[in-house]
Amino acid sequence: MAELDADLDHVVPCSVLPPFWAKFVVGFVSLVCFARSYDGDFVFDDSEAIVNNKDLRAETPLGDLWHHDFWGSRLSSNTSHKSYRPLTVLTFRINYYLAGGFHPVSFHVVNILLHSGVSILLLDVFSVLFGGLHYTSRGRRVDLAPRSSLLAALLFAAHPVHTECVAGVVGRADLLGALFFLLSFLGYCKAFRESNKEGRHSTFWVLLSILLGAVAMLCKEQGITVLGLNAIFDILVIAKVNILEMAQRLLHKGASLENIGGFRNGGLLFRMTLLAVGGAGVLYVRWKVMGTGPPAFTEVDNPASFADSMLVRAINYNYYYSLNAWLLLCPWWLCFDWSMGCIPLIKSVGDWRVMALVALWFCLIGLTCQALCSEDSHKRRVLTLGLGLLVIPFLPASNLFFRVGFVVAERVLYLPSAGYCMLLTFGFRALSKHTKKKKLLAAVLLGILLINVLRCLVRSGEWRSEEQLFRSALSVCPLNAKVHYNVGKNLADKGNQTAAIRYYREAVRLNPKYVHAMNNLGNILKERNELREAEELLSLAVQIQPDFAAAWMNLGIVQNSLKRFEAAEQSYRTAIKHRRKYPDCYYNLGRLYADLNRHVDALNAWRNATVLRPEHSLAWNNMIILLDNTGNLAQAEAVGREALALIPNDHSLMFSLANVLGKSQKYKESEALFLKAIKAHPNAASYHGNLALTFMSTPEGPFGPAWRLNPRAPRSLGISLQLALFRKEQSPA
Repeated sequence: MAELDADLDHVVPCSVLPPFWAKFVVGFVSLVCFARSYDGDFVFDDSEAIVNNKDLRAETPLGDLWHHDFWGSRLSSNTSHKSYRPLTVLTFRINYYLAGGFHPVSFHVVNILLHSGVSILLLDVFSVLFGGLHYTSRGRRVDLAPRSSLLAALLFAAHPVHTECVAGVVGRADLLGALFFLLSFLGYCKAFRESNKEGRHSTFWVLLSILLGAVAMLCKEQGITVLGLNAIFDILVIAKVNILEMAQRLLHKGASLENIGGFRNGGLLFRMTLLAVGGAGVLYVRWKVMGTGPPAFTEVDNPASFADSMLVRAINYNYYYSLNAWLLLCPWWLCFDWSMGCIPLIKSVGDWRVMALVALWFCLIGLTCQALCSEDSHKRRVLTLGLGLLVIPFLPASNLFFRVGFVVAERVLYLPSAGYCMLLTFGFRALSKHTKKKKLLAAVLLGILLINVLRCLVRSGEWRSEEQLFRSALSVCPLNAKVHYNVGKNLADKGNQTAAIRYYREAVRLNPKYVHAMNNLGNILKERNELREAEELLSLAVQIQPDFAAAWMNLGIVQNSLKRFEAAEQSYRTAIKHRRKYPDCYYNLGRLYADLNRHVDALNAWRNATVLRPEHSLAWNNMIILLDNTGNLAQAEAVGREALALIPNDHSLMFSLANVLGKSQKYKESEALFLKAIKAHPNAASYHGNLALTFMSTPEGPFGPAWRLNPRAPRSLGISLQLALFRKEQSPA
């Protein structure tokens, strides 16, 4: 490996430190930046990927992780996003097991430590990319971390764009992918250190590097792109191929690869073949596992990809690239979601935003020309590898090879930001070399680092709760319907329906086809008994998305409330058609049949609900009550005992079964269940009242004889009657 010349490195406006202290400083800065998020909640996508993901539970076989996507859905499902990250889900499962449940602190701490580990590992990676792991000082070799790599690693550790990956638990996919990406690259470098001969390699380390690249891909899809970086590093650094010279010779008549630098021996071609075959094999297996079909995204996920004109698509894709570049340059306006109108489409070249993509390509072409045409071999190396590290990991998110499910996503910039930090460090070094005001430049650099640290602290605080996160996005993306939807949902969950309605209406106004906002708004209006408007909204939602099962069910509930029973039944049936395993819909269908006195149908519907969800307490309760009311006490008792065996701590089931037992003259069991229900829920007036009736309904008579048989009865009866009267007065009308 080539060594970094101290004459090139000493001009960097940064202190020089021994490797241990350099890693300590980088690790400490990375921890400080994001430590504020350690006790945050599960927010945004964390709910679906972690809290509601059955793959994290012990009862789910480990083998299922290899057949499910990141969100716990089967990869073969039409609704699957095809995000295959089983190793990341496995770490979530281990987290869940060690923490004894869904305790967000443990999940956040692991993310923070992973970011710190990646930042520290980048010190070694940057040292290699900048020219070596050691450099010479006064003619002798010393173990000092190059200033360039230290500065680049500090810039990476404190970059605010990383907040989503670190503070959002689902960002662990990017953190793990980056970790194994870097290990794969360092493993490839090891292939040449292990060989004693110049230009030779260790095939074992090359193969291990490919394996680590596959592991990175099983954490996050873009991990496989490390093989491209390995190839560029091999060609430029190991084989010392001048790309411009190679292109010129190939264009010359009669030229061949054998006459060009590192291609004279078969080593480079053999390694390139290994990388190509290994990468193709891994991608083929990934494609087969995914079901050989791309995920199905909608227009709201990525509107530019649905544009009819290829020119419009190209302009908007390039505009998205410029926005990503701006987030790296100025990470001040950060948002958890950039979809749904946050970035309006550019529909003509007259749009002033076209200047942004012109500026981007001007910079990229300028850097590329410098990388290819410079006579300084070290400059060519740093610029080419920096651009490679910036561009190659970003390619899967570029829409060039397949449609992606987002417009801009800060999380996909985690690895590309390392290339940006490398290029920025090279720029500072070039400025420092040509200016006499080195102290001023160092002060500017320190100011940038401090501002970034402060921005990380502020942004980490915003990721601590959904309310803060969603409200922080309102000023960044006021046109984003999903932002208003999420603010409204958060308010609705807290019981503030009036404010929630306002945000839901704004979401629907910004995106008239936003069916989820219509569904939630219709639900609130239904609860407020504004049934006509609720029906209009839900009917429109199912017209826009005919397979929206939840909207069909809610429409059925509204129609049932409006006494339109046939329409309600049809809506419930349609919901079940689109989602066969839908216990809540079976429950509501049972309620409809009960209202129509179709008792057998009601019992069958509720039984279906309990089969699909054995812990469905409401369905069990309704079965017990219906059987009780129709005089089927023996069957009601059997159903009640079956329900309590499955849900032993449900006080409402205890109460319903106690009523049945009392009517069946099983007073001792009835009393015991009433007392147990009261202990679990002491504020229920009906529990106390029915317990009192049990004491008064013994065969010996309501008063004296019963008390003689049950010495506890007088005291229990008195307290129960008093509490019943008291609770009744306190309960709402």
